[in-house]
Amino acid sequence: MTAGSVTVIGLGPGDPRYLTPSAGAALAAATDIVGYGAYVDRAPLRVGQTRHASDNRVEVERARFALDLAAEGRCVAVVSGGDPGVFAMAAALFEAYEADMARWPDVVIKVEPGITAMLAVAARVGAPLGGDFCAISLSDNLKPWDVIVTRLKAVLAADLVIALYNPISKARPWQLGEALKLAATERPADTPVILARAVGRADEAVRIVPIDQAVAAAETADMSTLVMIGASATRLIARAGELPFVYTPRSVGVRP
Repeated sequence: MTAGSVTVIGLGPGDPRYLTPSAGAALAAATDIVGYGAYVDRAPLRVGQTRHASDNRVEVERARFALDLAAEGRCVAVVSGGDPGVFAMAAALFEAYEADMARWPDVVIKVEPGITAMLAVAARVGAPLGGDFCAISLSDNLKPWDVIVTRLKAVLAADLVIALYNPISKARPWQLGEALKLAATERPADTPVILARAVGRADEAVRIVPIDQAVAAAETADMSTLVMIGASATRLIARAGELPFVYTPRSVGVRP
């Protein structure tokens, strides 16, 4: 039997317009779509495809399942929101593959990039990632909270713009508040914080607040929210009747 393939695909932030042509072609060619249920539902439907939806906390098991399908000769698409390499399924797939490579010796593996949440949010409000920045997941499901705190302290001290993924959930209700309290001790009180929910979808909601008000504002956040904390150089440009533009100068120390 000829082995098939697994392509890990980033669906982008939600609006079908932001699905890349290359990712769209890979989805159209797939015999099987594998992923967390909410992402499987977002993939364009094609007659003849088989869909395999699963829970959002079984990533490695999902990856093994996809590789097994490919070993049977199937053309498998594993779908993630945003970009599959940013806190998503591509790493889980390679983790599963490395642990048992002999099980899938001839399976072809590819990764199709997508627009990750921090890029969609940045474009929505201006250019907050114009200078140096980093991304941190606040989920402590796969790493201890003290590791997250250590990394937050390091990037706050380095004065980077910070994009916080997986900020809060019913099972993790307090981590975002603690992270914002920590950030407020290291950044000026007027540092902008962006709370952007479901950018590119019908229920999009974006708020920009100073860091000393961010903990209260974070009560509306959920797992569809990305939180972005500005650096000391991050600026606001006020606009009448609209959200301000937010940008971070490319050069350190630049002020209008």
